[in-house]
This record gives sequence, structure tokens and C-alpha cells, in this order.
Amino acid sequence: MTTTSPSTDTTPRVWIGCLACYNAGRLVGDWFDATTADEVTTYDVHGAHSRADSHDELWVFDHENIPVRGEMDPLTAAAWGRCLAEVDERLRPALCVWVESGDYVAESTGDLPSISDFEERYQGHWDTFAEYAENLADDIGLLAGVPEEIARYFDWRAWSRDLAFDYSTYDDPEGGVFVFRDL
Repeated sequence: MTTTSPSTDTTPRVWIGCLACYNAGRLVGDWFDATTADEVTTYDVHGAHSRADSHDELWVFDHENIPVRGEMDPLTAAAWGRCLAEVDERLRPALCVWVESGDYVAESTGDLPSISDFEERYQGHWDTFAEYAENLADDIGLLAGVPEEIARYFDWRAWSRDLAFDYSTYDDPEGGVFVFRDL
């Protein structure tokens, strides 16, 4: 089993801007940590030049390391940031791929993923599904007690192919696959 490169930055960030300024053709805003997006104020965006008149609505115009497309309000961005922060940094790429696949389990009625379901289903990052299958066979003792003369005739390719019906795999852009057990 391999892990995602620790040098890959997985911190969810959002670019929050003033909606009134944007509608007037000006980009006024900055990058913030997504976990605290709901705490960003107009002063944080405008600084000392804060404008009280009709410049009180903030909006997330861009984001990084959040597995959804498009703009969102700061409350939604903060909810995504906090959800992603619940997962170990090394597991965030797998969680994001799971959500982007559309096959994820959402928490309650929203779009946020169920972290407990993610942790139950995620089987790790592997070079190939076949590598995962061979490791699983060793872990469960699939051929334990079978004489070597017979075990060498075991059809690993067919067993891996059949096993794959109970799993979902998603390519990692960095190489390898993320393996999830289908429940």
C-alpha cells in the first residue's frame, strides 16, 4: 500500500470577495482558510477602507482543495473546510476523489460527506487493484494450508476480477488508485 505524497498541500482555502465590488466590476478580496470562512468580515476583505454602505455581503468566488465545483457562500465553505479537517491530511485526496466521483455517502440531507462512511469504506491507496487483492488474500489467509503444488494453480487474475465487483477504484492523479469497499 502506498500513501499520497506528504508534500501535496491539501489545506482547503477559499477566495472571499465583496459581492457589491464584484458586481461593480472590481475584484476585492483575499484567500482565507476555509475552516474559518464564516468568520471573515468585510473589514478582513476591505481592510481599513471598509465600506459600510451596501458592501456587507461576502461571497466565495474561488476555492482550492474542496471537492465541489463553483462558487458558494462563506457558511458552506466553512462547513466543507471543517468536514475536510476531520480527516487526516494524508487521506484528504482520497476523500476528495470519493466526493468528486458522486458515489459518496452524504451526511444527513446536505452535500457534505459522511466521514464515518468514508473511513469504513476506504481501503487505501494502491499501485493497482490487483496489488490490493493480493494483499487482501494474504491478510485473510485465502490460501493458508493449501499445498504449494496446488496453490500455484490459483487463478489470481480471475479472483481479482471477481473481487472487483465489490469495490470501487478511482485513479489518483499522482499515480495509483484509491480503493473503496462497496457496502
